[in-house]
Amino acid sequence: MQAARKPRLPIFEMLGAILIALVLLLFVMALINFTRPAQTPTGLVTAILTVIPAPTETPPPPAPENTPTPNGDVPQSPGTGVLYVGAYVQVTGTGGDGLRIRSGPGLSFEQQYLGLESEVFEIIAGPQDADDYIWWHLAAPYDNNINGWAVANFIKVVDAP
Repeated sequence: MQAARKPRLPIFEMLGAILIALVLLLFVMALINFTRPAQTPTGLVTAILTVIPAPTETPPPPAPENTPTPNGDVPQSPGTGVLYVGAYVQVTGTGGDGLRIRSGPGLSFEQQYLGLESEVFEIIAGPQDADDYIWWHLAAPYDNNINGWAVANFIKVVDAP
């Protein structure tokens, strides 16, 4: 009896199989590369910025055309559109910047509050003529602690709230 021989794998057949597998792998990779959608090149993205200028100081309003009425001669209800002590006024014409309400009648006095456009105040004193403007002492109807002097050019008489 002859001893059983171990089967041997032919070396050329194995090398051929490996070569065929490599060729198939390269073919599949090339097929994937050619059929995928084109990619747009990604580079630096340019940011578009909108520069919003910082708020600037409100320029002083033009000089009033009317002469101020002295404190003692102010009638209680002089008529439509005329400012008087006890009238309710609304901030208007500031272009959204608001009305500076100061500690005294004049540009040299410190700003205490900023009256917003359309905000309503009550006139509690005035008028005073200072720095070529007519000033009225205003108080917030909801809090008398919020009060100060404002230029007449940016307030108008309104009905009581």
